[in-house]
Amino acid sequence: MIAELTKKDTLIETLSSLDFSAENSHFTNLRNEAKQELESLDFPTSKTEYWKYTRVGKIINKTYTIQKADNVDITPFLIPDLDAHILVLVNGFYNASLSKIEAQNGATVLPLSEAKTQNLEGIQKHFGNFSKAKNEIFLSFNNAYHTDGFYFESAKNAIIEKPYHIINITTNNNVVAQSRNLIIGNTGSQIKVLESFVNLNGNENLVNNVTEIYVGENSNVEYNKIQDKVNDNYHVSTEQIYQEANSNFTINTATFNGTIVRNNLNIEVDASNCETNLSGLYLGKNKDHIDNHTVVDHKKPHCNSNEVYKGVLDDESTGVFNGKVFVRQDAQITNAFQQNNNILLTDTANVNSKPELEIYADDVKCSHGSTTGQIDEEAIFYLQSRGISKRNAINLMINAFAKDALENISIEALQVYIDKKIEERFTK
Repeated sequence: MIAELTKKDTLIETLSSLDFSAENSHFTNLRNEAKQELESLDFPTSKTEYWKYTRVGKIINKTYTIQKADNVDITPFLIPDLDAHILVLVNGFYNASLSKIEAQNGATVLPLSEAKTQNLEGIQKHFGNFSKAKNEIFLSFNNAYHTDGFYFESAKNAIIEKPYHIINITTNNNVVAQSRNLIIGNTGSQIKVLESFVNLNGNENLVNNVTEIYVGENSNVEYNKIQDKVNDNYHVSTEQIYQEANSNFTINTATFNGTIVRNNLNIEVDASNCETNLSGLYLGKNKDHIDNHTVVDHKKPHCNSNEVYKGVLDDESTGVFNGKVFVRQDAQITNAFQQNNNILLTDTANVNSKPELEIYADDVKCSHGSTTGQIDEEAIFYLQSRGISKRNAINLMINAFAKDALENISIEALQVYIDKKIEERFTK
């Protein structure tokens, strides 16, 4: 009797058709290690604490295909007035004809597949270094079967003025796309990357992407992520960040659409005098499920981390926030602040919020908090008394609440674009 394929086996069978034979032994060994790790892992269930509030049945009960697409119009996904390099992935594969990458002093930017063929110290040293042996099945799938993505490296003391915009597109139906990025901010450098995840008319696609970020000594890295996959689509996103001394890392995440969205953000602060900023905004509607899991691990003294996530949940949507901050014994004089605020627009929307602190040091300033509620009726009445309609009063309050979540974005055109999307969502 032939054993029935498990859901994991089915996905592995699909992904095994990918050809990675051109890669050298270093990357082949990393993939093989991940495949071995997959053997002992399975998809999370309701009993898996790390996935307690997120059911993955909708994701894993599908049969996916691998598809390449060339003729895609990226115009709807460009950000107005944004002066940026454009890098395009279609279904997880680099599209050179749609990308516009210009040379920039101090910056090395290549498709990941090309970077792997070059003897670059950065990729040899850092690729896979922050994502190995995490016992997380979606991460292991990407480690083993990622297709393409981008390699960014800012040279020592280089200030990279022009940001990079990755447009990550899925097309057609039932597509699985696994992109992979590596961002290296070397000593004293500065770089900004924006990645948007969108889809073109496709349904029931799975994007499982991973981004590794090395924030070197005295460097400044800003990573912005927009998730706007309409219709019935699934997205699991993982960021693994490592910070050196005196570095500054900022991540801003804006989630506008997604049937199931899971963000895994893990930051290792392994040196002194670091600044870490995490901001997130999630807007749920229909039956969207948006889950943000964050970990900030303070290992050394004299560091600050600030985390603010805000959610606005409509219809029957669900939000999840689970943020954990570790302050290790050696991380004295650490300031760590964490806040999650949510507005429920209907009685059928809900949120599960769990901010956590785990502190092993004595001389620290740490706080965490969570609020969930509905629109303040007294404030609405006050605005109505000033001649503003009730609908407009509600919209004004939601806009003010939501826009405040992503004030750390330093790219003005991106800030304007997000503000406009917020306004469009709540003025219809």
